[in-house]
Amino acid sequence: MNVGPLPRPRKRFGQHFLADQGIAERIVALVRPLPGDLVLEIGPGRGVLTQRLAARGGRVVAVEIDRDLAAYLRQRLAGPEFRLIEGDVLDLDLAQLLREEGRERLLVVGNLPYNITAPLLFGMLEQADHIRAAVLMVQQEVARRLAARPGTKDYSLLTVLLGLRAQVHTRIQVVPGAFRPVPQVHSTVVELDFGPPRYPVRDERIFGRLVRTAFGQRRKMLRNSLLGMVDGRREVLEAWGAAAAMDLSRRPETLSLEEFGRLSDAFGGAEARPCTR
Repeated sequence: MNVGPLPRPRKRFGQHFLADQGIAERIVALVRPLPGDLVLEIGPGRGVLTQRLAARGGRVVAVEIDRDLAAYLRQRLAGPEFRLIEGDVLDLDLAQLLREEGRERLLVVGNLPYNITAPLLFGMLEQADHIRAAVLMVQQEVARRLAARPGTKDYSLLTVLLGLRAQVHTRIQVVPGAFRPVPQVHSTVVELDFGPPRYPVRDERIFGRLVRTAFGQRRKMLRNSLLGMVDGRREVLEAWGAAAAMDLSRRPETLSLEEFGRLSDAFGGAEARPCTR
């Protein structure tokens, strides 16, 4: 079938197409789709992963915002086990998609445009109950943050929030020459295994608010950065810290996931302003 010329990459979408066939094979091997699985591909581009995923026998739903690429993929990959959604993946409701597809959870794969990586990861967290696992190509520095340990410079808000719902594994290092056009940064493929909260916090909304507040002023001690959560009442904050057996002179990047969870649970029982989203 003649599907016409390859669509050109567009800067406004941050497009860098994976051209290394060996890397593509390794990514699909990490996804491990089985017959009956639903695979959501983010930004299929020219279809280097899509075609391989579809060949594994699972159902592939690809989301592409570029209308030229969408048209190209419709011609190249038409078939009963492939569905293309033309639009912005940040607007995608996974619960609705699963209802339409008659599935309960899905696998996610994608070579993420650098300009949407953070909002996309936060969006996945909001819908984590619908995701079984994700295999994602991200900028190398993002991968370091996702897998960082407490006390290191890369340990961040994203590390803690994602760590509550997913185990993070660094899988493949990818050099710039694997893409066309060649980007100026190195990339890393990470595997995220989603599941129930790894620390059983009483209220995930309180946990999220606490972590965001703490890292909003990461250079400050908890004694100062968390004051806004108790309307500036230091005596309440000190009681909260004591209930959690937490030294409030510590800074947020030194706390483990479990320690943030313990502090979050103690806040839920403290005399403090109710949590609102």
